[in-house]
Amino acid sequence: MIDLQAAGAGLEGYRMLCAQLESLLADERDFVANAAQFSAFLFNQVDELNWAGFYLNRNEELVLGPFQGQVACVRIPFGRGVCGAAAASQQTQRVEDVHAFPGHIACDSASNSELVIPLIKDGKLIGVLDLDSPRTARFSEADQQGIEQLAAIFLASTDCSRY
Repeated sequence: MIDLQAAGAGLEGYRMLCAQLESLLADERDFVANAAQFSAFLFNQVDELNWAGFYLNRNEELVLGPFQGQVACVRIPFGRGVCGAAAASQQTQRVEDVHAFPGHIACDSASNSELVIPLIKDGKLIGVLDLDSPRTARFSEADQQGIEQLAAIFLASTDCSRY
């Protein structure tokens, strides 16, 4: 595990993770396989996570996809909770305290902060990448930029045509 919070690590730690992810996904295009690998990769390489995974766009509703962590909510309407807000706005949501977020959905009461990246390919919302942490204010601007870069690698490496 790379200590991304260590002094001076910042985006340099994410550059290392980007290279590792590119290598991990290099010979596979299948969405489910790559999403499962990416979830496990994030869960094991990014410190202080208690959930990492996907919610997929199914007719303006998010449906649980591959993930690592505790059991999760299965369906989330667009506009509801942090994931639904990311899907509806197609904007990254970085929330320091999920309990203060209007309409927060508590799938895991141990989660205190969240980072949700909308996954858009060819102008279409595929779903969202959701990271939860038990630590309040876990995700920095550098984390957001780094995870967005990792998500871009996932999208470029993956056939999303069925999603």
